Amino acid sequence: MSETTLRAEKAGKLDEADELAALRERFVLDDVVYLDGNSLGALPANVPDRVADVVRRQWGELRIRSWDESGWWTAPERIGDRIAPLVGAAPGQIVVGDSTSVNVFKALVAAVRMADGSRDEILVDATTFPTDGYIAESAARLTGRTLRAVTPAEVPQALGERTAAVLLNHVDYRTGRLHDLPALTAAIRARGALAVWDLCHSAGALPVGLDEHGVDLAVGCTYKYLNGGPGSPAFLYVRREHQDRFDSPLPGWNSHAEPFGMTPAYTPAPGALRGRVGTPDILSLLALEAALEVWDGVSVDAVRAKSLALTDFFLECVEAYTEPGRVECLTPARHEERGSQIALRCPDAGEVMKRLIARGVVGDFRSPDVLRFGFTPLYVGFRDVERAARILRDELL
Repeated sequence: MSETTLRAEKAGKLDEADELAALRERFVLDDVVYLDGNSLGALPANVPDRVADVVRRQWGELRIRSWDESGWWTAPERIGDRIAPLVGAAPGQIVVGDSTSVNVFKALVAAVRMADGSRDEILVDATTFPTDGYIAESAARLTGRTLRAVTPAEVPQALGERTAAVLLNHVDYRTGRLHDLPALTAAIRARGALAVWDLCHSAGALPVGLDEHGVDLAVGCTYKYLNGGPGSPAFLYVRREHQDRFDSPLPGWNSHAEPFGMTPAYTPAPGALRGRVGTPDILSLLALEAALEVWDGVSVDAVRAKSLALTDFFLECVEAYTEPGRVECLTPARHEERGSQIALRCPDAGEVMKRLIARGVVGDFRSPDVLRFGFTPLYVGFRDVERAARILRDELL
């Protein structure tokens, strides 16, 4: 019996034992193997009808009344409370709205403002997604601080009495490396600085534990593992103990204590509502709210267990099916250092990915030579994984 047959049979047995397999029915999926949920999640099946209701009834019939009668006004914090258990936060600490970039800016500037005034340095993840770096540089100029880029591993040694805040990624967007949020947060707080985490590649894929681990501020997007749709609004977490001191660099009428008072002087709203700015993007917000219903009855721990099993099996198949040395895995083998994606390096990665997509295996390419495969346990199965590895073998020949 061939290695391919053996692994195909193993994939079938794993799918039969998968407690999350039924969740696939909650999504609109075709015959492709969709391994790009770390860029854009699949469409939850209940979203189209919900959006149609928002457009036709709430907007088309109720119109302005929907701010009250359809709950539009409270959507940012209501949906934040829906996300909270997925990232280990109690209610009342997350608000949804604006883009990831805008929320990173709000969180980082607010962190610096909350730090001791003598602290004049910001540390930023040197391996971060480029926009986070751009925003950190702008935040440093705005607040009169200096900026120093260090790798997450270098953070404990780089911390000092000058450090005001540290901006880090939970999972590296290129390699899928999972950084040690509990240990790094503890080190940052022990030195009197504030920890700001970017959760874009971990929210909805693995346990985060924001409250448990003492994270000060965090930001995450909702269109990857949370499946909120293209450009769906990001979320901002403000730890409860910081909310009275949270000084947003983007105050708006939506974050005012009396938003309809229209007073010239700004008085911030209580709690995480200070993270709001302007009028919420209702269509995207309510599409996200519908999308989050797929999480009903789903344990993040179960999702993490399946994620690790999927990525383990993919690596096993890739090793068995491909020629030695044809691809190099950039993602750590150790579970405690792995997110929910696998990054493979090969010289012709761009062309390989085009051929994979043409054959129904959808991942993505990162310049200059990285193939990225994201594994969303809510709808990816083990047969999908084996098929993807087999087609990858064919396209690497």
